[in-house]
Amino acid sequence: MTSRPASPETKASTSRLLMRLARAEGDERISVGEIVSRLGDRAPGLLLLLLALPMCIPNVPGISTVFGLLMLGPALQLTFARDQLWLPNRVRAWTVPRAALSGALRRATPTLRKIERLIGTRWTMFVLPPAEQLLGLQTVLMALVLMLPIPGGNWPPGITVAATGLALAQRDGRLALLTVPMAAVSVAIAWVGFRVGMAAINHSIHFIENLFAA
Repeated sequence: MTSRPASPETKASTSRLLMRLARAEGDERISVGEIVSRLGDRAPGLLLLLLALPMCIPNVPGISTVFGLLMLGPALQLTFARDQLWLPNRVRAWTVPRAALSGALRRATPTLRKIERLIGTRWTMFVLPPAEQLLGLQTVLMALVLMLPIPGGNWPPGITVAATGLALAQRDGRLALLTVPMAAVSVAIAWVGFRVGMAAINHSIHFIENLFAA
């Protein structure tokens, strides 16, 4: 993947691009393919941001597995340096209510604007190849962690992926660097959660065995 020139879409802030998407007119439902097309050359970063935001808050058990699978598309694109975001036709055909998407984006935009005051285009060597490919590999790892059934373990990798997506969208290399220790902490928390879960399962098995043995 070569260094991309600064197009008007690249210069626009993330919040401005999302508001354009929120205001876009069309059918009652909008497809994933149309969303990707409207996001332009920043689709991978913005898609990661959109997919990660629901993971930053408590949610329905099991939903992180679905979002982790969806994150693999843009993450693998970054890892293998593909110029075009590839998604299966079935995924591109998925639709969501346009009004619901618009409402969610409008609610998220004020907070995003506040965050944008702290970030900007800087240290771009850390968001361009080959560093961009390493960020993609890191995001693949976070997506896999999200797919694990660890209670309460979805928000650390969710925040990490959201920060990575924002760093890529805004070309903020300093923020991209900060995601590296965030990813390490996410893996550590997942490992601890896994060990605690396995210990709890083993304890339960021994308790049941002793109960019947008595």
